[in-house]
Amino acid sequence: MKKAGYRNVDTLKAEFQSRRKAIKQRLREFACVPTSEYFYELVYCLLTPQTSAVNAGKAVTALVALNFKECEIDPARVLHQKTFYIRFHNTKGKHLLTAKKQFPEIQQRLSGDGTGTEHRAWLAENVKGLGWKESSHFLRNIGYRNLAILDRHILRNLKRHGAIRTLPTTLTPKRYVSIEKRFARFAHDIGISIDEIDLLFWSRETGEILK
Repeated sequence: MKKAGYRNVDTLKAEFQSRRKAIKQRLREFACVPTSEYFYELVYCLLTPQTSAVNAGKAVTALVALNFKECEIDPARVLHQKTFYIRFHNTKGKHLLTAKKQFPEIQQRLSGDGTGTEHRAWLAENVKGLGWKESSHFLRNIGYRNLAILDRHILRNLKRHGAIRTLPTTLTPKRYVSIEKRFARFAHDIGISIDEIDLLFWSRETGEILK
C-alpha cells in the first residue's frame, strides 16, 4: 500500500529489482571483509569527503602498494596525483597519519562489545577526519548494517521520494539521527533495507554498485 507523502515508490522498487542481485552481492562482500583489511577501509572513508569514490579507491590502491600501514611515508604526496587527485590532500594526509597511530585502539574498540550505533558515536568523537557520515560509511564497509550514510546524494534522493521534506543545511548529531530514523521508516515501509537503498541511490549517481 502506498504510504502518504512518498513519491515514485514504484519506480524505486523497479530499479531495485533490476539491480537487486548486484546490490545483495556487494553487501555480502562487506560482511566478509577480513579484519586485516579494516585499516585500508578506514583510509578509504577518510579520503572520500568531497572526493569521488573512484579517486579515493585509486589512492587506497597506491597506498597499499607502498605498504603505508607498515612503512613511514608521507601520504599527502601520494594523494597529490593528477590521475586521482584527492581534495584537501595535506589535511587528509595528516588525518591518515593520526589514524595509523590510533588504529590499534580503533581495532580494539571494534573487537569488543558494542552496537554499530555505539561504535559510530565513538569513532566520530575520537577519530580525526571522521564525522557521522564517514563513520557510518566505514562501519557499513566492514559489515555493520542499518547505519545511514547521509551524503548529499542520499539526502537528495530521500527528498525526491518524499522520505524527508527538505535538505538540511547542517547535520548535527541530533539532526543526523532524526533523518536516519525517517530513512529507516521509509525503508521499512517500502520493504527495502537502508543498506540496499543506499547502494541503489549511489548506483543512480555513478552507474555502478560502489562501496
